[in-house]
Amino acid sequence: MAKRRIGFWRRFAVSIVKPPMIGLTERDWRGMEHIPSTGPLILVANHISHADPFVLAHYVYDAGRWPGFLAKESVFRLPVAGSILHKVGQIPVFRGTVDAAKALDAAVGALRAGEAVLIYPEGTITKEPDLWPMRGKTGVARLWLTTGVPVVPIAMWGPEEIFDPRTKKLRVLPRRAVTVVAGPPIDLSRWTGAAPTSANLHEITDHVMGVLRDMVAEIRGGEAPPLWSPAVGRDS
Repeated sequence: MAKRRIGFWRRFAVSIVKPPMIGLTERDWRGMEHIPSTGPLILVANHISHADPFVLAHYVYDAGRWPGFLAKESVFRLPVAGSILHKVGQIPVFRGTVDAAKALDAAVGALRAGEAVLIYPEGTITKEPDLWPMRGKTGVARLWLTTGVPVVPIAMWGPEEIFDPRTKKLRVLPRRAVTVVAGPPIDLSRWTGAAPTSANLHEITDHVMGVLRDMVAEIRGGEAPPLWSPAVGRDS
């Protein structure tokens, strides 16, 4: 791939993230053809580990796009790292505050500028005991209804072997096998022009999470369980 003109800070971020990922992982990358090289794009992924943002960023960068995450605001307050996150186009999410809508506005702005925006619809690492996808929050649905840009699903399995959120164990050696698969854009046409009602937002969100769940099942093998919610357990 030809060297991309991405600027000093983005090049710096690549230099500190990509080499460790190459050293720590045995990668099975699939489906990159579903990620267009230009144009606005919403990328949605399952969230299974504190390690998977690095794996996902590596994958999306290798696919030819800059990975612009929506990430919780607290990480932007970290010394040094927070400043770099701002400089490389990451978007803070102010959860449960009057500023929460700013993340949607910033994401819409990034999409209108032709960027790729990465979102974990679950909003946090899954709480499902076996790390299957759980029910998502409605941010992706709101963003899609506002912009109408393609929503491409990305399923991952393997980052939990680097850091397992259930045991809090970090394991970096030997190299861990990680699989990342992008699928074709999710068909959301039945909601084209729909109002952002609670019912529509939740239907779109459940549809997106169902696609991710089934993709994860293909990677892991076996049948996917119903979507899970921390409040009620299995619910769809």
